[in-house]
Amino acid sequence: MNESDETLLARILDGDEEAFAALYRRRQGPVYRFALHMTNRVAAAEDITQEVFLALLENGHRFDSSRGNLLSFLYGIARNHALRRIEKSWRMEPVAFVDDQPGTEDLLNDLMRRETVEQVRQAVVSLPPMYREAVVLCYLENLSYEEAAAVLECPVGTVRSRLSRGRLILAQKLIGHAVGNCL
Repeated sequence: MNESDETLLARILDGDEEAFAALYRRRQGPVYRFALHMTNRVAAAEDITQEVFLALLENGHRFDSSRGNLLSFLYGIARNHALRRIEKSWRMEPVAFVDDQPGTEDLLNDLMRRETVEQVRQAVVSLPPMYREAVVLCYLENLSYEEAAAVLECPVGTVRSRLSRGRLILAQKLIGHAVGNCL
């Protein structure tokens, strides 16, 4: 049977380990991806994912379905853990790029595609955290503005504003890189 997240949470709060395992299998991937996008560190994303589900065991009773769905609640926990890590280690670093490698056309195209993906990923990671989390939630995790607002505990207009500013910063970083490579 395919129980809702909320039903699984109720069972978890009653001590049902199978319900915890089912919810973990269902929601671990999105939480991990969000943490990875926010921190750019596999080990940190793994730790944050574990911390999120431990926090759910301890504080799952605080979930309020009138404020959003359980996945948004998990993203909120992950956000708090990621921001604490970012505050400890965050510093603006220039985006590192790989120089073009000679080779066959297919190899070159593949390399250029990977390099572009890496450039965008690095540019996203270099965004200030308040813009990064909005970009990650809306563009990489495909949350609606309303869902992102619930996770970020802010108005929808603030999410839209942060996305707009985040896109502008990303464009400047990526255009700056492109101009730098042409010189």
